[in-house]
Amino acid sequence: MGRRKGGIGIALATGVILAGTSACGGGHGSDAAAGDGASASGKPAASASPSPTKPAGPPMLLETITPQTGTTVGVAMPISVIFTNPVAAKARATVEKHMKVSASQPVAGAWHWFGDRRADWRPKTYWPAGTKVKIDADMKGVSNGNGRYGVHGYTHTFQVGDDVRADVSVTGHTMKVTRNGKAVRTLSINAGSAQYPTWNGTMAVIDKQEKVHMTSCSVGISCDKGSANYYDLTLPWDVHLTQSGTYVHYSTGDPDPGSGSARGSHGCVHLSLADAKWFYGQVKQGDPVTITGSSRAKAPADNGYADFNLGWDQWLAGSASGEQTATTL
Repeated sequence: MGRRKGGIGIALATGVILAGTSACGGGHGSDAAAGDGASASGKPAASASPSPTKPAGPPMLLETITPQTGTTVGVAMPISVIFTNPVAAKARATVEKHMKVSASQPVAGAWHWFGDRRADWRPKTYWPAGTKVKIDADMKGVSNGNGRYGVHGYTHTFQVGDDVRADVSVTGHTMKVTRNGKAVRTLSINAGSAQYPTWNGTMAVIDKQEKVHMTSCSVGISCDKGSANYYDLTLPWDVHLTQSGTYVHYSTGDPDPGSGSARGSHGCVHLSLADAKWFYGQVKQGDPVTITGSSRAKAPADNGYADFNLGWDQWLAGSASGEQTATTL
């Protein structure tokens, strides 16, 4: 199910605006993230001018930093930085070194570039539950390699909460939920149809909403009201997994998931109304939802926060400065 919105992101100063496609995948839609269209609820005040040793030029600014300061997130949540302008390959190592990650527990991790405007830092394995994390992005005087120089420093602090995970078996029609390694509940689910299969892989929760208006037209499935694949619905208890529109939620068209009677979704994971409400109350941004058994490939790593769909060697291949250990807080 779904509708389109802007890109993912968190306003630098205050508010959280995590937006993406609300769709259930739109089986043949784009495999990549939608872009950087989040609204900012605040602008940071200028704190300094570029270093006098650097030539004057237009500013290099950070559009968003995820997670928002003060939030508690899941163990699969990356630090995601989006720049307002492209960062040249020759400048990325220097830029990475000026984005210092500190943690209360030592963790190995690295930056990885998705294109020339988004850089994510993730640990090699999931964050330990309870870890406190800080990112100091001291961009003052730093060049983006394209004639722009940073004029601000940015700091975000957040905490990793309980280790909540959901493991979805498409073929088994189940979702197993664990907290800190202990089984909590196993829920009945239905996933995507053969025509619109669900993404495989691990996707960290982007955000969640109590109600989302979803339409088939917005994701290119069908704009024909006479089509069997047409829908225009507002559905409850929506946990957002990908920008291309994958959700875990309740659907009025599939009220009894796991019964074997449903023809499948348009890519989402369906729960019963009671289970959807319960699951909504359990998860937070950054909790990993891992889906197996679908005929579809793993979600691209930048389709939301699916960073852990890349192996560590693949992750390091997109880093300019390589593996590092977070500084101890």
